[in-house]
Amino acid sequence: MKKTAASKKSATADKTSAPEKAPAAKKAAAPEKGPASEKSAAAKKSAAAKKSAAAKKAQAVKKAPAKKAPALKRQAPAKKPAVAPKKATAAVKGVAPAKTVAPKPPRGESRTALVRRARRIDRELAEVYPYAHPELDFENPFQLVVATVLSAQTTDLRVNQTTPALFAKYPTPEDLAAAVPEEVEEILRPTGFFRAKTRSVIGLSKALAEDFGGEVPGRLEDLVKLPGVGRKTAFVVLGNAFGRPGITVDTHFQRLVRRWRWTEETDPDKIEAAVGALFPKSDWTDLSHHVIWHGRRICHARKPACGACPIAPLCPAYGEGETDPEKAKKLLKYEKGGFPGQRLKPPQAYLDAGGKPALPLGAG
Repeated sequence: MKKTAASKKSATADKTSAPEKAPAAKKAAAPEKGPASEKSAAAKKSAAAKKSAAAKKAQAVKKAPAKKAPALKRQAPAKKPAVAPKKATAAVKGVAPAKTVAPKPPRGESRTALVRRARRIDRELAEVYPYAHPELDFENPFQLVVATVLSAQTTDLRVNQTTPALFAKYPTPEDLAAAVPEEVEEILRPTGFFRAKTRSVIGLSKALAEDFGGEVPGRLEDLVKLPGVGRKTAFVVLGNAFGRPGITVDTHFQRLVRRWRWTEETDPDKIEAAVGALFPKSDWTDLSHHVIWHGRRICHARKPACGACPIAPLCPAYGEGETDPEKAKKLLKYEKGGFPGQRLKPPQAYLDAGGKPALPLGAG
């Protein structure tokens, strides 16, 4: 019976103690499970939020090009330059054949290219005018210097038609220096500006008679001291009467070298220096003849005969004149056009090549 009581007490004690331990266990477990679940939920929410944000960004990135696509279409005009070459090519097809030259020369032509082009032009002209010579009639340096002075503001033909009477009456510098001005004026009237020219030829004749013993000097520095004689006249005399190279920069020479873009200078002295630098000194005299002859016969000031020009492929000014070959032929002058040349007494080589002498003053 005692054991039963004791067991009862023990059971009672166990019963009384059990209710006390259970709540404690529950309370202990509750605090551990609560915060963990909250953290887990928060983490899940944060991850979900991040995934949602990432998804939204990805969607925004994917949608962005689709929204900007119209902007690219609006920029379509930027593609138009790509079409320009096609139009340019089509325009180029309509240009003249390869043998012709564009009106404007290639920009940025090098010095070497300019020298080569200039010398090739001279070689071509030398083949066209192998008989090129000064177109003033003369038999000695005195006649040449007087004729050159008289050629200002008139043609060589008119001078050649006038000087025979002048030299027949005044054959030497001493004779012309002692001449009566009025008588000389009457002879020189056909050349124009006859009074000024009379003063010049009488003045240079006096200078020759008094300072040079009646002889024409063969030096540039002496020639330019004579009345009415400048560098152009001096080089004509030096090159053709003394065989000393010189460039004759007359109106034809000035016009052509600028057309050919050998130089852009307008002052005769600067033109002489610029062109002279492109050629050997030994070529200067013949070069002058070639250029002047071409200017008088084909490359005229107002109506160049481009269609009949032998150097058309090398000329940057091609097209300024008549390009039709048949029409251009009608513009040719002197022997190229079948007409008499400038001289009454031309060299035999010129006559052998088909050239015709000019007629005397008043003839025909």
